[in-house]
Amino acid sequence: MSTTQTSKIEILKAPNTKINEVDFDNINFGSVFTDHLFECDYKNGEWQTPTIKPYAPFMMDPSSRVFHYGQAIFEGMKAYKDDNDDIWLFRPDENIKRFNSSAVRMAMPEVPESLFTEGLNQLLKLDEAWIKKGIGNTLYIRPFMIATGFGVVANPSDEYKFMIILSPAKAYYSGEVKVLVAEHYSRAANGGIGSAKTAGNYAGQFYPTSLANKEGYQQIIWTDDATHTKLEEAGTMNVFFRFNDTLVTAPTSERILDGVTRKSLIDMAKKEGINIEVRPVLISELIEGIKDGSLKEIFGAGTAAVVSPIKGFAYKEEYFELPKIEDSIALKLKEKLTNIQHKLTEDPFGWTVKI
Repeated sequence: MSTTQTSKIEILKAPNTKINEVDFDNINFGSVFTDHLFECDYKNGEWQTPTIKPYAPFMMDPSSRVFHYGQAIFEGMKAYKDDNDDIWLFRPDENIKRFNSSAVRMAMPEVPESLFTEGLNQLLKLDEAWIKKGIGNTLYIRPFMIATGFGVVANPSDEYKFMIILSPAKAYYSGEVKVLVAEHYSRAANGGIGSAKTAGNYAGQFYPTSLANKEGYQQIIWTDDATHTKLEEAGTMNVFFRFNDTLVTAPTSERILDGVTRKSLIDMAKKEGINIEVRPVLISELIEGIKDGSLKEIFGAGTAAVVSPIKGFAYKEEYFELPKIEDSIALKLKEKLTNIQHKLTEDPFGWTVKI
């Protein structure tokens, strides 16, 4: 492996590429990774020399704090390639800001923006052949940080590892999505870590989601922990509801993640002249909306899925299916957003960043 130095990043190139072994038309989300990864350790109160090296497993001490106390955070981003073979990111500043907000909440060190940005940019340039052109083709970016300090004392770690891995991706969800409204389980609580993108938030929802899967539902719409009457998120996504021609979504809080796609859709809806309300949404509104016909659409929004229309929902053992409509706001916003991300149309918001 050859070794070079670029902007203080040590780069060790893989001797061979795996790209010819990949069927890019048939990829399960998050199952295939590119040739390289970015890595930087935090020790003695300082970030050490960053490295880009071949993607491979690595060894850790069995007593590393991440295994015992769950100090782990991550982000989800995407890279796109336009028709001129230029590489673009979508609002990376928002992801970096949220990553460091999660770090603070989990008593972990913040990653300097320059380190994050330079490491990601160099990694993308090295593995740019993995970014395919065309709508639906993206390179999913997973930055994450774990506690690597050893010892099982219940204190924050003094050592951490920040890494970025890349995975070619197509659609996250396929087919029609049916959801179950949570009546007992909660994703997050006031004063907790629901607004941090930390691993435990997702681990906690696997069991209730598996129960929903057994009943034929793909995801859960989470409700507030105190009363289970307010609708908050859909699976791992923020969620929107359309009543007649008004879009409604819950405000962010200690329980709800401040999604980048969510805030982008809100801004796009406003620009399109779509009435949008950010306020608490009650289950009773959904039931009433189904009965009187005012509830037209429900859809999830997130980096992986972008926009995921929801076909119907179940509550208290009763299933309610949404009407089929031709003027879908969800699909309209999804098309406009993906066109901006893929540089097929003008970006009036200045969200896209060229690598």
